[in-house]
Amino acid sequence: MTIDTLRRFFLPCFTPSTTTTKQPTTTSTKKNRTSTSSLQDNHHHTISPTSSTSSSAATTISTTAPPRPSKSMVIGTIFGNRRGHVWFCIQHDRLTLKPSLLLELPLSTNSLVREMRNGLVRIALECCTSSDNPAFSNCPLRSVPLWTAYCNGRKTGFSARRRAGDWVRNILSTMQCVTVGAGVIPSGFGSGSEELMYMRANFEHVVGNVDSESFHLVNPDECTGQELSVFLLRSRHGVNR
Repeated sequence: MTIDTLRRFFLPCFTPSTTTTKQPTTTSTKKNRTSTSSLQDNHHHTISPTSSTSSSAATTISTTAPPRPSKSMVIGTIFGNRRGHVWFCIQHDRLTLKPSLLLELPLSTNSLVREMRNGLVRIALECCTSSDNPAFSNCPLRSVPLWTAYCNGRKTGFSARRRAGDWVRNILSTMQCVTVGAGVIPSGFGSGSEELMYMRANFEHVVGNVDSESFHLVNPDECTGQELSVFLLRSRHGVNR
């Protein structure tokens, strides 16, 4: 498979999708900011009573800002032999050969390519904890060793967290000069007998809370639309946090 053939499969995930900004949301945000600013300038500001109420009555305005998720940019690499499993690697620095997260997904590279050609790809990895199995209820989400994997709503098997061995380190070392792009590493690389397909891009890392994280592909043309996301979710059943 040539590089041009691979790009026909992988690069559609970089195709920008048209998004529209909802004006009501923007208006609501402006109103909230205005109210907050008014409260800061007038700490004891009160609303004047209506004609039907006593002139001595007053209502204090108070607002509470909802918690916002934490967001950051990371480097995400998807790679694998054409008939082998897909690997998902997260790095904060592409020059570092030790990834902050390395997952082996229960999808073949061919299957992922087909999903990407069909449109949106949502990969959800779920870890269930209960009072009978609380071992991973309080550990960092990335430390969970085994996940139930879903691709676009369909259960595909189990995903495992891996440590970067020599094979993975050689791959990351070979792609150190790649910032964004897709391509093929010839067969015979490392211990693989097949050509290695890869795609590297910037991902937005969103931490919702201790039980949810997600990685969203960012298109290189700075468009807000994206078509590939990986979610890490931990569900709790009868476990105290």
